[in-house]
Amino acid sequence: MLAFFVIIASLFPLGVDPDSRLLRNIAPGVVWFSALLASMLGLGSLFSSDYTDGTLEQMWISPQPRILIVAGKILAQCLSTGIPLVLISPLLALQFGLSLSEMRLLAVSLLTGIPVLHLIGSIGSALTIGVRGGGLVVALIVLPLCVPVLVFGAGRNVPLVGAVLALTLVFAPWAAASALGIVVED
Repeated sequence: MLAFFVIIASLFPLGVDPDSRLLRNIAPGVVWFSALLASMLGLGSLFSSDYTDGTLEQMWISPQPRILIVAGKILAQCLSTGIPLVLISPLLALQFGLSLSEMRLLAVSLLTGIPVLHLIGSIGSALTIGVRGGGLVVALIVLPLCVPVLVFGAGRNVPLVGAVLALTLVFAPWAAASALGIVVED
């Protein structure tokens, strides 16, 4: 996933005009779009491996609240895949000629927005468990829902990304747990 992120963000400046002003203007959008596509790679398998080997059913009958189980899975996914994307983003921003303050703002917007991508993606992943070609279906479900965070993040509007994060923190684990409950109890 990290290699995919680096490849997309690195190849894009090669395909456009090498004007430094243009590169600085498109940098946040390119980095955000690359992060969105890279985070889509792992979402299809967020719950599917646990479903196929029976672990999900075991988690479901445990005394732990289901929403905490789902939130823990999302947190683990976000920490293992989202944090590396945030950490590498300033290096990628160098090739676009961003200043240090612009790189910092981009990293903060990614740090705030990548959890939103994972939270929204968890709903799509839960809805497509057991579906053949689930990864593609997850992308079809999740990509339109991620447009607001992509627009706010690329515009480096951290307060709006934070507001979307607050909303998704409240509703996404509940929605994903409800979708998983339908699959497990079926």
